[in-house]
Amino acid sequence: MAYNPAHDRVDDVAVLADFVAKHPLATLVTHDGMTPQADLVPLLVVDDADAPSGKTLIGHVARANPLWEDGHHVGTSLATFGGGEHYISPTWYPSKAEHHRVVPTWNYLVAHAWGTLVVHDDPKWVRGVVARLTGVMEAGREEPWRMGKAPGDYIDEMLGKIVGISLPIERFEGRFKVGSHRTDADRLGARDGVVRESEGHAHDELAEAMTNPPRREE
Repeated sequence: MAYNPAHDRVDDVAVLADFVAKHPLATLVTHDGMTPQADLVPLLVVDDADAPSGKTLIGHVARANPLWEDGHHVGTSLATFGGGEHYISPTWYPSKAEHHRVVPTWNYLVAHAWGTLVVHDDPKWVRGVVARLTGVMEAGREEPWRMGKAPGDYIDEMLGKIVGISLPIERFEGRFKVGSHRTDADRLGARDGVVRESEGHAHDELAEAMTNPPRREE
């Protein structure tokens, strides 16, 4: 990230991998040498001893999407993963009543992963990544869907319409902007404001991060 203050920065690979696992829909930014492109692509984070960070992102794109073709993912690609976010009103800070030296901001959770995109136009690899993706996404459902529940010829046809991709993570960085630099009273006051105005898992996650900001090494 071009700007990521120390009080917001998250470098712990385990924390970032857990965050990505909870928010697998990535905005994948690639470049053809002239223009950046952004695609929404679900990606799983997996262990990879050969990747600089020890982690790799895996997924697939439509064969009709030129993203995977030579010349369309030049140099380093970037995958971003977003979690909860919310506007922060100055009225939520207890310190406003003391000195009024407060302004609005926006709190959010985001992780960025950089790497060189690898294409896997290999039926066996693609079948494996689809099986892994559906296994993760369907986990916990009463009647999870599996590829074996659809006709074999249909699955083969659908698999032929996609291409596998992976992104060995060379740099992994997060920004959890949760008011870590503010007083506990102001941070928790803002958290209470977020809770009052929002609902849903993503906002619960943001509120939890504002309650217990990630610890950082001094």
